[in-house]
Amino acid sequence: MVASGAVVQDIGIGPTPMLYFAVRSMKFDGGVMITGSHNPPTHNGFKMMYSKEPLFADEIQEIGVLCETGGFAQEAGGRAERVEIKNEYIETLLKAIEPEAKQNLSNMKIAWDPGNGAGGEIVKALTEKLPGKHFVINDVIDGTFPAHHPDPSEEENLHQLMDLMKKEDCDLGIALDGDADRIGAVDGKGRVIWGDQMMMVFAEDVLAENAGAKIIVDVKTSGIFFDRVRKMGGEPIMWKTGHSYIKNKMAETGALLAGEMSGHVFFADKYFGFDDAIYAAARLINFFAKRGLKPADFVDKLPKSFSSAEYRIEVPEDKKVQIVEDIRAQVKKGGKEISEIDGIRVKELGQGWSGWWLLRSSNTQAAISVRAEATTQAGLGEIKKLLNGFLEPYGVGGKVL
Repeated sequence: MVASGAVVQDIGIGPTPMLYFAVRSMKFDGGVMITGSHNPPTHNGFKMMYSKEPLFADEIQEIGVLCETGGFAQEAGGRAERVEIKNEYIETLLKAIEPEAKQNLSNMKIAWDPGNGAGGEIVKALTEKLPGKHFVINDVIDGTFPAHHPDPSEEENLHQLMDLMKKEDCDLGIALDGDADRIGAVDGKGRVIWGDQMMMVFAEDVLAENAGAKIIVDVKTSGIFFDRVRKMGGEPIMWKTGHSYIKNKMAETGALLAGEMSGHVFFADKYFGFDDAIYAAARLINFFAKRGLKPADFVDKLPKSFSSAEYRIEVPEDKKVQIVEDIRAQVKKGGKEISEIDGIRVKELGQGWSGWWLLRSSNTQAAISVRAEATTQAGLGEIKKLLNGFLEPYGVGGKVL
């Protein structure tokens, strides 16, 4: 980049959203994050920005060709320099805690687990400036991830956080993925607050000040979310899974909030519209503290449904798209109500229950992704049987247990 005449400003080790913040606050022409995200230590890669927007899909392929051919500009005037952005970033995060929340926050106990990922240093510095009692584990940045894999969407990775919460009698637990753009949360009763449940919190928060706001969620999201947002006067929009798709849809629709089941959350009401798990954590804390609510009490009052985990079923990379296409063709012959925004999301009706199931090819793995939900446990069991029947001919039947 320097040889090509660019001024390269190095912001140091930190979370991916800190790069997004730096590009906006310092008005850079682009940004590159070197990260393996939440993937295993052997994985590495780049998240890239052109101006304020993410590069993805065909744009990344174009850069790949450019790298292979070596067709780079050669210009004088390039230089590299180190810049400090962390303190400005932390001060911006602190603004998410409103004055009326600070008094109640003094009575809260919150546990944090950055998972030895790139957000650890920022979380430690942030909690030292926040009211209340904060217990932080795995804050030392270590890409071998000695404690556990840093993916908060998997419950097994939250057990250490749950143990800490039980020991310290915490009201709320916050977990981050490896580059701190995805959030996980646990309430005071040790229950995971899943991505769509967190989005119900955030939707209520945003709609309180922005009547009729558009809110985007991915195709994996519970049907309860859509019903709840409509009742609150908002406009829920279902869209493709993938943070780049979500960001572009936000720009297209003017949505003030978006989120994915995986824990990416995007605020554009009082923030910049990018996915920042530490900022989302601050907004989550602010919501409960401002209202004097225990997170567990809020979860207790949410409508109930019965949903599966998201199953990622490994299949050969060259077969994953075809499997979904084959099953799509079978389902269409049955005349059921189908959404084809991303893979297939199919509505099902049974005796005394209703529900849906989703099948899509993964954007990032040699896998197909499956999720299901029903209004009764029996209904969920029926949908799982149906799904296993569709998958059986491909040698992966029985994976949706």
